[in-house]
Amino acid sequence: MRTTASVTTPGLAASGAPLRMLLGLLALPTGLLADDWPRWGGGADCNMVSRERGLPQSFAPGERDLQHGGILAGTTRNVRWTARMGSYAYGNPVVARGRVIVGTDVRTLTADARFNHRKGGLVKCFDEATGSLLWQLVTPERTDVPAEMHFSQQHLGTCSSAAVDGDRVYVVTSAGEVVCLDLAGQSNGNQGPFTDEAAYMAGASNAPVVLSAADADILWRYDVIRELGVSIHDAASCAALVHGDLVYATTANGVDKGHEAIRAPDAPVLIALDKRTGRLAAREREGISARLFHAQWCSPSLGVVNGRPLLFLGGGDGICYAFEAIAKVGDGVADLRKAWSYDCNPPEFRLRDGEPIRYTRGDRRKKDSPNKSDGTYLGPSEIIATPVFHGGRIYVGIGQDPAHGRGRGLFHCIDATKTGDITSTGCLWRFDGIERTMGTAAVHDGLVYVTDLAGRLYCLEADTGRCLWTHDTDAETWGGALVADGRLYVGNKKGLHVLRAGREAVPLEKIPLGAAAYSTPVAANGALFVTTLNYLWAVAAR
Repeated sequence: MRTTASVTTPGLAASGAPLRMLLGLLALPTGLLADDWPRWGGGADCNMVSRERGLPQSFAPGERDLQHGGILAGTTRNVRWTARMGSYAYGNPVVARGRVIVGTDVRTLTADARFNHRKGGLVKCFDEATGSLLWQLVTPERTDVPAEMHFSQQHLGTCSSAAVDGDRVYVVTSAGEVVCLDLAGQSNGNQGPFTDEAAYMAGASNAPVVLSAADADILWRYDVIRELGVSIHDAASCAALVHGDLVYATTANGVDKGHEAIRAPDAPVLIALDKRTGRLAAREREGISARLFHAQWCSPSLGVVNGRPLLFLGGGDGICYAFEAIAKVGDGVADLRKAWSYDCNPPEFRLRDGEPIRYTRGDRRKKDSPNKSDGTYLGPSEIIATPVFHGGRIYVGIGQDPAHGRGRGLFHCIDATKTGDITSTGCLWRFDGIERTMGTAAVHDGLVYVTDLAGRLYCLEADTGRCLWTHDTDAETWGGALVADGRLYVGNKKGLHVLRAGREAVPLEKIPLGAAAYSTPVAANGALFVTTLNYLWAVAAR
């Protein structure tokens, strides 16, 4: 247990206003729609907290059926159903209106003669009660982009979590498009206005595809590469956010193949589309792309501050932003107005001997990198974790692509009521005992739970940032912790850890899953949904 890291609290001292002074702010309810989990984080605030009860503390994932694939019936415990993913599943499942929707890659289609491509993304929609596959969207590998773009990780599949709004599903595909899907799939016919799903799923192979009721129904699609000149780096990853008549998404704009130059410095990193038609309605023009370290992969969140809805975005330039949200679609393309910005990289992370630290120095794969991947390297990082809005505050940490290795991180608590450049005035506290993180935090009962890449789970006081305890899960961790039913559920490279939520570290279970669980567990409608690279489990007490 480590509790020696320092916490700085300049904002608390300056304002004299601890958490109780912020409770008068209007805030969106934490992540629930009739006990569904319809988007990344459950709700617009992206706080990883569920009010579900009666969840099992443990479950047996079952034995693999080596002859036929899947899980052997009768070998599981506390499992309602299981579903096979591909070779990769990074996006979290969402649960809404009796459906479970999750992204993976196309390698599960080897038995489907309609598709002869083996790279690209897949969105699967299951029946929530039985796990039966209802429909799926196939997104073939995109080949119409220049090599300098380094859009090289499409084989990882659909890395984004979907968002369900009414009878529509919004998702960022592995091809870098924002698509709107019919929740019913093709079972109620091809709704349009997009009606060319057969050609879309065939891709460059031009193989004949005959649509069936088990295929997805695309209502519209928006291509950020073709429409905005975005240069996607590695992979597209963003959970869309629906607010009013608009759907917000980030573009995954990034550096080139050499990891040095930015090919599209004027392209936006955040856009808003008319959720009914897919028309571009607004875009960010703050010059974030020109300052990108690596790529823009953070998903937006939203909260109401002083009566106005704000979008919160962790920038690929290491700065956290708040933009004024637009609820209604206007004429033309509006500019998203910045409400405030907060630099999550203090000078010691950005400068050495008065000179800027080159971002690539922190990539352990580079021959000249001093980073030994032991967690001690100090340098700049972007924001990949989603900013969590709670009680008028933003909670967010900095980190990098896991392939770059471990390094020093920093976790921030930001006063969301400020305006302008609030790097100094908006800092309530920051915790420097954490390494690089991609994990989105969970804030509950006055405590903040956050993970880092090294596999440690930290419990901090939400009001002060004081570290109460640290638990080492002993394996690389990409996702965050889910708070549900008085417990913490955390996935890592080896399996699932379950701890008691509270001011003391009480480990309860360690469940091996046979593959890495890089996503964050989800709870909805009396069940826990756990995803590894290869399988999805619907866990429910029996």
